[in-house]
Parts: sequence; C-alpha cells; structure tokens
Amino acid sequence: MALDSGTDALAKLAEEHVDHRFKGLPPDAYGLTVAELAGQRRNLFTGGFTTPVLALSAERLEHNLKLMETYSARHGLAFAPHGKTSMAPQLFHRQIEHGAWGITLAVPHQVRVARAFGVQRVFLANELVDAAALRWISAELDADPDFRFVCYVDSVRGVGLMDAALTEAGAGRPVDVVVELAAGEGARTGVRTEAECAAVADAVAGARTLRLAGVAGYEGEVPDADTEKVHAWLRRLVALAVDFDKAGRFAGLEEIVVSAGGSAWFDAVADVFAEAPALSLPVLKLLRSGAYVSHDDGHYRELTPFNRVPEEGALEPAFRLWSQVVSRPSPEQAFTNAGKRDAAYDLHLPLAQVVRRDGAERPATGIEVTGLSDQHAWLRTTGEADLEVGDWLGTGLSHPCTSFDKWQLIPVAEANGTVVDYIRTFF
Repeated sequence: MALDSGTDALAKLAEEHVDHRFKGLPPDAYGLTVAELAGQRRNLFTGGFTTPVLALSAERLEHNLKLMETYSARHGLAFAPHGKTSMAPQLFHRQIEHGAWGITLAVPHQVRVARAFGVQRVFLANELVDAAALRWISAELDADPDFRFVCYVDSVRGVGLMDAALTEAGAGRPVDVVVELAAGEGARTGVRTEAECAAVADAVAGARTLRLAGVAGYEGEVPDADTEKVHAWLRRLVALAVDFDKAGRFAGLEEIVVSAGGSAWFDAVADVFAEAPALSLPVLKLLRSGAYVSHDDGHYRELTPFNRVPEEGALEPAFRLWSQVVSRPSPEQAFTNAGKRDAAYDLHLPLAQVVRRDGAERPATGIEVTGLSDQHAWLRTTGEADLEVGDWLGTGLSHPCTSFDKWQLIPVAEANGTVVDYIRTFF
C-alpha cells in the first residue's frame, strides 16, 4: 500500500464518529466526528469527559519522540520502534516523521494494520509460519516494490514451512529473513547455538522464496540480565554477523541487517554496535525499542537506560489515568471507578499521583492503590489523605503495552487540560 493511501487512511480516522464505543469521551459529543471534537479543544476536566478516562500528555509525548530520534542519530542507529506498544497508526507516522526507519511488529494482524496506514518498512520480530499470512505478505511485496519486510527465522522446520507456503503462493519477491539468535538457554525464542544458526542459514540459502538479510535477537531475554551479560550476548550477535559475512552468506544484498534493542538495554546495544567491525556491505544497525513513546511511571521508569546515562537525557511518563472516588467507607479506605478494564496491572498497580477537587490539584499524599477489581481501584488512605467522594484521582501507570490496549480512542491533553487530539488504537 502506497504512503499516500496511508495518509488517506489517517485522514479517515478523523472522520470517525464519536459514540458509545469510546470510553471516557463526553456523552454530548455523540455523533461528532473525531476532527470536530478535537477542533472544540475541550478541557479534560471541565469539557464533559467522564471517568475513568486515560489521557496522554501532548508535551511529554513530543519530548519522548524527539529524544529517541536524537539518541538514535547520535549513536548511528536506524530505529524501528516496536509498534505493538501502542498499535496506533497516528503514532507510527509521528515516529517515522521523527526519523524512524520503519516499525517493528509481532504478529500478522499488526502488519495488516501498519500496511493499511501506509507503513512502508516493517520488521516482524517473530518467525512467520502461518501460510495464510505468508500468502498475504507475498501479495503485498509483489504489489508494492517499495514495501520492505523483514522477519525472523529460528528453525530449519520454520524455513521449510515458509518456503512451502510462499512457493504455493507463487511468490515473485523473496521474503527477507534474519536468523534470530536466542538470548540464552531458557530464554524465549531464537536459535540456541551458532552451529544451529548456520544450519538455519543453510536452509534459507536452499529456499528460493527466502533471502538471508542478517541476524537479530532480543537482549531483554538474557537470563539474569546485567550489563556484563547483555554486552556479552550482543557481542555474540555481532560475531554471528561477522561469521556469516566471511562465509559469503550475504552476497547480493545492498546492506546487512543487525538488529536488537528493547526498552531496557538500548544503551548496551548502542555501545556494542558502535564497536562492531566493518563488514563487506553497509550494515543497518536496527534498534527496536518501543515503550519510550509513552514511557511509564513504573517498570520502564526503573529500567530505562537513561538512568545509567543521564547525560543523554530522560524520558517522561506521558500517561495519566483519571478516575473518580465513588466510595469512602472509612478513614482508611476509598474506592475509585477504574479497575482492571482500564489500568495496566500486570507489572505494577497504578500509582496515586494527584487529587483534583473544584479545579485545584494537589499531591495524592497518604493515598495508595492496593488492588484492582474489574471496575474499582482499592485505595488505602492514611490520616494525611484529604479525599472525598467525587474527587478525581490521577494515577500513573506501569507497562505501556498493557495500557494502550485497554483504550480505543485516547485524548491527548496539554498541560492545562486542553485536549488537542485523539489517538486511535487497533488491538
């Protein structure tokens, strides 16, 4: 799908009508288009939004996009942020506008979303053995010579399944693949040893429908990861590329792909890729970190590499979930109307940050989220807590990937509460 078609698809998002499908939006906006509602520049707190409502900070979102653009350029890295984090084509395009090479994805449905919105370069961080999906990928490649698609291979059997499906589909263009090196014994996917990697590469060489484009992996799965272990694994990945190159496995390419990089160790990726020796062809050093776009107030706040290299800058948490106190049964307990259906909870519970009453905002002193039901947050309150039924509670969230997926249309609000845009997700 051509980029201009993707632009048209983005424009059509603004023509979508606001209705009961979208949580938290003003009931009196029913029937307006998203563009019309955005044009009204309503205030998140006084413009009729209902709780619970998740909002993205306009300023922090832009800050994070710019920071990773600068970081990648400074370290000579191409950037294909993982789109599974947001599954928001509007954000995909903003990431590309901020210098991203393309978008990383995980499963065929996500690739279909990206293509529907004109994304021209996709890195699939998985082995793809679904025959129906491979037929569709092959048709996309044959129909659009500008479409670049790369995916993992991690087994000889997988290579055989891919080749059979693509042969049956009458594939005209070969599918570019990278051998995935596992992060260690007991890690997630990937080939465990260099000898097995060579066997998979041999299988690719024997498949007419595939082309070996490089090597890749995910350092976030290194067992008991620390700086030394992650660096050691990344050097194994680079050495694998060197060995494959010496063996002539990349003949006929324009560039060699070497890819790694989650959101916890991209500084290690930058370090090791910078020291990599020259190969016989230019190397596309592809970083894939995705959680940066919204960052968070929990898991990635603790793990971000910027904690280790503060001179490089700092990401800012862009999410805030607003809910309302609906019960205050005792001085030690309160409940708001946001629960598991609204907030990420797989890594950490939401973090109480601010209380809003009568237009005034103050720190959520003495308030702790101790549990979530489907539609309630359980709060423990101390004597310091000034909290009443009807107050709005702003909470920070942990793990962007399981925050985006609970909301189909997310307001983007400026610091004063003015909502300037709405982000559509496709999960």
